[in-house]
Amino acid sequence: MLPHTKTPEAIAEELGSDLKLGVTPERLPYLAGKFGENKLTEAKKKSAFIKFLEQFKDVMIIILLIAAAVSFVLAAIEGELKEFFEPVLIVFIVILNAVMGVSQENKAEKALDALKNMTAPRAKVIRGGKESVIDAAGLVPGDLILLEAGDFVPADARLVSSSSLKSEESALTGESVAAEKAFDITPAKNAPLGDRINMVFSGCSVTYGTAKAIVTATGMNTEMGKIAGLLQNQNDGGTPLQKKLAVMGKYLGVVALAACALVFVLGLAFGIDDVRLLFMTAVSLAVSAIPEGLPAVVTIVLAIGVQRMVKRNAIIRRLPAVETLGSATVICSDKTGTLTQNRMTLLKAYSDESRSVEDISDENSEEIKRLLLYASLCCNGSVAFENGKEVHIGDPTETSIVAAAAKNGLFKEELNESYPRIAELPFDSDRKLMTSVNLIDGKRVAIVKGAFDMLLPRCSSGDLARAASVNEAFGKNALRVIGAAYKTLADDEELKIESLESNLAFLGLAGMIDPPRPEAKEAVGECLLAGIKPIMITGDHVITASAIARELGILKDGEEAVTGEELSAMSDGELVSRIRNISVYARVSPSDKIRIVKAWQSLGEIVSMTGDGVNDAPALKAADIGCAMGITGTDVAKGAADITLTDDNFATIVQAVKEGRGIYDNIKKVVGFLLGTNIGEIFSVFFAMLIFKLPPLLSMQLLWINLVTDSLPAIALGMEEIDRDIMSRKPKPANEGIFANGFGTKIIFQGVMFGALTLAGYFIGSAAGGADGGRTMAFIVLAVTQLIHSFNMRSDRSLFKIKPFANKKLNFAAAAGFLLTAFVAFTPLVNAAFGLVYLDWRLYLAALGLAAVPVPVLEITKLAAAKRKK
Repeated sequence: MLPHTKTPEAIAEELGSDLKLGVTPERLPYLAGKFGENKLTEAKKKSAFIKFLEQFKDVMIIILLIAAAVSFVLAAIEGELKEFFEPVLIVFIVILNAVMGVSQENKAEKALDALKNMTAPRAKVIRGGKESVIDAAGLVPGDLILLEAGDFVPADARLVSSSSLKSEESALTGESVAAEKAFDITPAKNAPLGDRINMVFSGCSVTYGTAKAIVTATGMNTEMGKIAGLLQNQNDGGTPLQKKLAVMGKYLGVVALAACALVFVLGLAFGIDDVRLLFMTAVSLAVSAIPEGLPAVVTIVLAIGVQRMVKRNAIIRRLPAVETLGSATVICSDKTGTLTQNRMTLLKAYSDESRSVEDISDENSEEIKRLLLYASLCCNGSVAFENGKEVHIGDPTETSIVAAAAKNGLFKEELNESYPRIAELPFDSDRKLMTSVNLIDGKRVAIVKGAFDMLLPRCSSGDLARAASVNEAFGKNALRVIGAAYKTLADDEELKIESLESNLAFLGLAGMIDPPRPEAKEAVGECLLAGIKPIMITGDHVITASAIARELGILKDGEEAVTGEELSAMSDGELVSRIRNISVYARVSPSDKIRIVKAWQSLGEIVSMTGDGVNDAPALKAADIGCAMGITGTDVAKGAADITLTDDNFATIVQAVKEGRGIYDNIKKVVGFLLGTNIGEIFSVFFAMLIFKLPPLLSMQLLWINLVTDSLPAIALGMEEIDRDIMSRKPKPANEGIFANGFGTKIIFQGVMFGALTLAGYFIGSAAGGADGGRTMAFIVLAVTQLIHSFNMRSDRSLFKIKPFANKKLNFAAAAGFLLTAFVAFTPLVNAAFGLVYLDWRLYLAALGLAAVPVPVLEITKLAAAKRKK
């Protein structure tokens, strides 16, 4: 059913209702049974247990659990309590990681809860000819509802009658001006929501006038319900970082399993019949291949980014969202309240008396002040001043006039006292005019304001040709134009529309707009510099949207602005082929927004969507990253988004992008640092088994290195300051792997070097103190190597050109790692638990010498890379 195309009588007949009596008590049970309650249904929620189990899908976690199981079996065979230390440690790490993951999953549930809370709880209804107030949940299609200013609309409904009705629908359509409604107009079949002026919609509010309407849709069948359904049907995809780490985990898993199998085969081929030793080596290989600390370190680094973002007025609801925003290549932004101030502002005024146009200021000419005085007297809206801020009350068009008058010292309350209103003809959608009669200097003066084309034929004096020219010029600049005129009434003249609104003297024009935020233009410029394409998506008219977009730098010469109707006529293929040249979308629906987001995503772009209304929520959820406005944003938008901007400032997005890029850089350093260690461990364990037929490091020693001497410096690396030129770089391609541009080769080279140094340490130590001595020296070499190497990972530039100790947190982490390593190596009982022994002091010096080797080696490679770049 398309109710906006039907008469109220046809709808009533179809639903078995009556336009005077409403739904009868006999008919009510049938309709209630057929359509159900007027409520939004919820998506089925996962239990905490299911969420917990889903954390164990990761390949790296599965391999660790297998290693723990094997280690438990070996410990049980040995029968000694100390043997259980290792498997318990592995299981503890896995469970801790799962608990951290569960705490982040609540996004879709909050969005739907917010939508439920927005629906009106009570409704005025006529049933069986009697008026009553009922729970909105009990409404059925066919009910007659009564609406007045201040009411929330409880369901979608077709107007039966109305008087000067206006509905605030910005959350649904994106328009900042309240929509004028008329019961006796039938829009086109394909009219967008904003143009269905004979309809009112669930969850919106009535700002002016009264109406009677027949309910056409309830619950999930309303426009708001359809948005709830769209939210349920949108799946949260993994972020780029999650996907890359998942792929990396699979590769590491394959490497670990292949290495374990190869060790078994080679061990048996070399005549090693100690199956327990082979199992121990396999567990060591599995542990060495898995960077146990990586999930926790990445989470911590992202959490640090979240804290930084809060200071910059951005609240992150999902940790990986920070990194994703840094990868964004397209930002689709709502216009109203995001790029603009969401407040109609009077910019220009034309006075017929002076025949001149002026920008509104606090020192306008006397002629413009007279225009503002008369127009303000003919307004019902008001502006209050609280703590130095303007608070607009009433229709935005009227409050913009009242605010402009106040700026010139003409305050509404004082004007009402000096020039009291004695009569009023309210605005209606037929006349598109409002008239007030005020006492001015002892005479009755009729002041008329409204649409210029309706006012023009009612004027008998003034330069109307000049006024028409100014009106056209204002319109081309996307200004909403209001005309004003007046007449002094004779003492015996009756207060009738025919006489009050005829033979008028033209006063002038007022041009207003919802202006761009001052900081938005600079933010858009920074986005363009960073290689990010900003897109405006709005429910407003295309002329207004295009003017704002041009002023901000979003819409450039040669680029397109399309309407929702034009978009609907495009096939998905045509949209994808044209989308790179379209910068503005006007008069669009919620499903259009998702279509735009997905079209960009199909081209491999990482899409961010910003917005504040209910209409933005599905696209916020479908996008790679959703940013909701915190002040003007609805709870629905905030619940669906990944990030909430507490200052509603588009410029905050630029800071979020900068922070996201910096965090990705730091995480890349962390991954490189940790994987270098893991490759070194795999290399040393595998080749030691081939050469010495013994593992050079026990699995608990490897766990210690991975979790202590690796993880502490890794966290500090994640807190490196962001490079100053990071916003002058282009976004990295969406399909670019974390190991692109030679990064993977560099990690392998470093890992092989660490492995060779570890084997050298094992060889030297075992020659002096047997297998235990070899493991002790290998442990010290690998642990201290990582602590020193963490400083190399700070930058691709030479360590001595970047102030090597500028990162104080890294200094502390390295010192703590060194002290903890010394504690394990030299404390009685503790070193025995870790399988370590005391060495000759000369072997300790040799170990430190081997650990320092990476510094000169990597300095040489950095120098060579710099020369190649030049």
